[in-house]
Amino acid sequence: MNLKEQTLDTLRGLLDTKKISAPELCGEYIKRIKEINPEVLGYITVTEDEAMKSAEQAQKLIDSGEAKPLTGIPLAIKDNICTDGIKTTCASKMLEDFVPPYDACVIEKLKAEGYVILGKTSMDEFAMGGSTQTSTFAKTKNPYDLTRVPGGSSGGSAAVVSAGIAPAALGSDTGGSIRQPSSFCGVTGIKPTYGRVSRYGLIAFASSLDQIGPIANSARDCGTLLNVIAGKDSRDATSSTKPAEDFNAKIGQSIEGMKIALPKEFYSDSTDDEVKTSVLAAAKKYEEMGAQLVDCSISSLKYAVAAYYLVSSAEAASNLSRFDGIKYGLRGEGRTFDEMIRDSRTRGFGDEVKRRILLGNYALSSGYYDAYYLKALALKQQIIKEYDEVFQKADIILTPTAPTVAYKIGEQETDPVKMYLADICTVTVNIASLPAISTTCGYSANNMPIGMSLIGRKFDEATLIQAADAFEAGFEKRPNNI
Repeated sequence: MNLKEQTLDTLRGLLDTKKISAPELCGEYIKRIKEINPEVLGYITVTEDEAMKSAEQAQKLIDSGEAKPLTGIPLAIKDNICTDGIKTTCASKMLEDFVPPYDACVIEKLKAEGYVILGKTSMDEFAMGGSTQTSTFAKTKNPYDLTRVPGGSSGGSAAVVSAGIAPAALGSDTGGSIRQPSSFCGVTGIKPTYGRVSRYGLIAFASSLDQIGPIANSARDCGTLLNVIAGKDSRDATSSTKPAEDFNAKIGQSIEGMKIALPKEFYSDSTDDEVKTSVLAAAKKYEEMGAQLVDCSISSLKYAVAAYYLVSSAEAASNLSRFDGIKYGLRGEGRTFDEMIRDSRTRGFGDEVKRRILLGNYALSSGYYDAYYLKALALKQQIIKEYDEVFQKADIILTPTAPTVAYKIGEQETDPVKMYLADICTVTVNIASLPAISTTCGYSANNMPIGMSLIGRKFDEATLIQAADAFEAGFEKRPNNI
């Protein structure tokens, strides 16, 4: 069975018509994981035994006619989402042996559907990075070119979908961590509106920015997953009370008359020509479908990366203070209390995590709080205001997902500033708490995927999925060689 680029709808049809059983489908994926994962390194933990047990239980539901949309469907889960009885490491030495005693809210919802867990995917340590090369356990490679990064921090989730060793996966997005790896790996990923999906059980990086979302082979599949995981959760005070909808309800509807904004700042000289050409060609395709293109400006974009890293690092410094070897995490050594904590955090955290903790504590320290952190919060309000103004004259916004295609492993990871600036196209969406979807719109001269992002009004994921699906219907994807 060819598992590459399988859609959830196709798999659902195969299972419901008994052309394949849930255990057989699970077995096919496990077999391919054993063949492909040593090359791609997308998984940290492969849950073969749990997967087969879940598949057998799912088959009983299918046989009894009680199947739901994800019953018997194998999925991969990012390794910062808690799974009861299954290691959740955040790709960090600090949590190398951590086995949660509970499930995240999204996992509870997937279990209620009868899904099958294939494993936990690699990521940048504590979701801090854009390459998945800060992972302690599995430095993931891009299925389109194993010498290149898959993006990050959800690089493992994007890579396993791209490589056909999972039909879909969950990731998390703090500043582009679903969308950028989806762009680099040639798949589709959606960052929902902040609060649309419960963060209960997601190990926090930056609490005001983090959001769980799906990565799959199509916008429709992203909508199918989002239909299951969205909704209010009493354990997460920031989860929205707004009722979840059918996010695929608008698929197939005409986009004639839809207004699509093109902010000029996203198409500056800092974005590679190949990327600009592909995204603008996609805009032309939308115009041919009847959409209206609207020129606009988001002038605060030039300050967005600085604001994002101040806010996110400040929140990270606070959230990661709990990992001291006493309450959580690796237990260090030392003759005194302070020595033990110092040893725990020195050995438990990698360089990038330490860098952001230092930056965050600096921004929050006396004498610098007003000069840096409060100004970053003020800029956040300005960015929100500018997006509101654009949405007064447009329905969605079209931008590149990343200023470049996937770069070579080792090419940027040693230059933190260069890495941070690469987030320029994605961070404003998290700052403004908006939804955005990335899908492939072209390929570079060396056959690397190019992604475009569609940004929508708060809680209007259905329109984004409608527009992304309309483009995907007329776009021919190129498979990778894995």
